[in-house]
Amino acid sequence: MIDRKYIGYTSPPFTTEVERGRLRFFAQAIGETDPVYTDEAAARAAGHPSLPVPPTFFFCLEMDRPDPYGWFDDLGIDLPKVLHGEQRFVYHRLAHAGDRLRFDSTVVDLYERKGGLLDFVVQDNVITNQRDERVAEFRRTLVIRHG
Repeated sequence: MIDRKYIGYTSPPFTTEVERGRLRFFAQAIGETDPVYTDEAAARAAGHPSLPVPPTFFFCLEMDRPDPYGWFDDLGIDLPKVLHGEQRFVYHRLAHAGDRLRFDSTVVDLYERKGGLLDFVVQDNVITNQRDERVAEFRRTLVIRHG
């Protein structure tokens, strides 16, 4: 079992800029056909200052931190034993290309199931923009297999 003392563990904050090219690539990769996600003129015509960030792109951005799995070492988590259990988002406002987004991550729960064969790590991530406005939050649950 991962020691419950790690509830409240925070990863170092991470800030990144949203790039237009990556947004276009992501939109194409997920099959998004609405031109507001790939065409700057269409985005502006729809009232956006630039290309809007598709909802699940925040997870991709969060993985850009310099050592996205570095916190696993601190908690004693073996990466090959990790399964993605669940993820959910809460959105407060749109983000757009050119925004600088900050990610703050905190472990909010640790528990076990199956007699200790599975550990669950629940992490909350808060995303704010360059104006310190809350853009979104996402919670992910990771499952660590033992045995």
